[in-house]
Amino acid sequence: MSESATVTPPAAPPRTARTRALALGVLASGMLMIVLDGSIVTVAMPAIQDDLGFSPAGLSWVVNAYLIAFGSLLLLAGRLGDLLGRRRMFLAGTGVFTAASLLAGAATSPAVLIAARFLQGVGSAMAAAVSLGILVTLFTEPGERARAIAVFSFTGAAGASIGQVVGGLLTDALSWHWIFFINLPIGLAALALAVRVLPGDKGTSTFTAPARGLAARADVVGALLITAGLMLGIYTVVKVEQYGWVSAHTLGLGALAAALTGAFIARQATARTPLMPLRIFRSRGVVGANVVQMLMVAALFSFQIVLALHLQRVLGYSAAETGLAMLPAALVIGAVSLGVSARLIGRFGERNVLLTGLLLLVTLLVLLTRIPVDAHYATDVLPLMFLSAGFGLALPALTSLGMSDAGEEDAGLASGLFNTTQQIGMAVGVAVLSTLAASRSERLLADGAGRAEALTGGYHLAFGVGAGLLVTAFMVAYVVLRRRTR
Repeated sequence: MSESATVTPPAAPPRTARTRALALGVLASGMLMIVLDGSIVTVAMPAIQDDLGFSPAGLSWVVNAYLIAFGSLLLLAGRLGDLLGRRRMFLAGTGVFTAASLLAGAATSPAVLIAARFLQGVGSAMAAAVSLGILVTLFTEPGERARAIAVFSFTGAAGASIGQVVGGLLTDALSWHWIFFINLPIGLAALALAVRVLPGDKGTSTFTAPARGLAARADVVGALLITAGLMLGIYTVVKVEQYGWVSAHTLGLGALAAALTGAFIARQATARTPLMPLRIFRSRGVVGANVVQMLMVAALFSFQIVLALHLQRVLGYSAAETGLAMLPAALVIGAVSLGVSARLIGRFGERNVLLTGLLLLVTLLVLLTRIPVDAHYATDVLPLMFLSAGFGLALPALTSLGMSDAGEEDAGLASGLFNTTQQIGMAVGVAVLSTLAASRSERLLADGAGRAEALTGGYHLAFGVGAGLLVTAFMVAYVVLRRRTR
């Protein structure tokens, strides 16, 4: 048999609706754990700093270590899932994340906690990168897939808001250690159930070119280039607030990250077995959905984080009160994601539902640019929470479009790419909007404004820039994404 010959893998046995529902529950639980961990830690940062003696600069690495590992490894993990088997990758990632959570909860020094957070990011990338790939191969009928994606999307969207509530309650009632220990029962239950219900795909490396092995097919050089490029790029972005946009540090490392990414793309065009086959970018749906997602996630940082900062720093809310104040948004997103998004997508198509969701989100951020310094929650904040329904419409539609043209052999890659653009959008949103808001507040303070007025002015600018990003996302979606016949 020649090296290029392939062997068709044996067909998987038919999976019952109950088994697929359980598998969806496992995937959603894994995503909930990952997203929960990303937001739950933010409200516990002061307690962590006091207990472990972090310096102000060092404390940021509790978040940055996780973000850098997670964002830079998603693409590689997604492709390795295609080669080794997506079930194996999900199990390994969940195991690494659960073990790292135990280490983080037991940490007694800054170095141990930062190392544990990096390992959490590695495990999260391994599990999250293949989750959508598993989902789209489990649910092939359009209506079922739309409903499954709605559940998956709701889990991710709601996890961020729930994390703030749970983080505040656990930190106040027990200690910050429990924001990590809470992952243990979820992770162990997900592992036990995943072994039974997730499809046991063996990966393309098992059936294609067995004599050459995984090392020849995994494009090690390409993997090193893109992982180094993404890791360096995300590191550069998260340090912008410290060094500034035009500093030698930012420009130099940014140029190096761009060069590494460019070298990776050039290699993918010529490599015999590319890590990221460029054919995936022939799909307007995949390209357009990833660009729109990057813009949307960057913009919505201003809603999830900047609004929370306004509630705490201007209105004087505690961490737990802020989480509870943001909870209606999670409930609205959940009701729309689970209740109506799949039906609307089935009737009107992903593109139209996405455009409607983006319009609602633009309206939300525009209205937030007018939130007063002495805002009252019942009249100035709560009514705006209902406009977060746009996220419940946009994210499931966007996820469907991002995975629309991914074949069986590229499902893990498309899933990893979709998650990577999400993390890049988040990192850019944090860097750009927080820097702009801080600069605006500093100027207002220098001009004699009070602290509350200066902070509010900075937040207004962040909301306005976020609205502009969403308008750009709307235009990209309208022009690039085609109507699909239902």
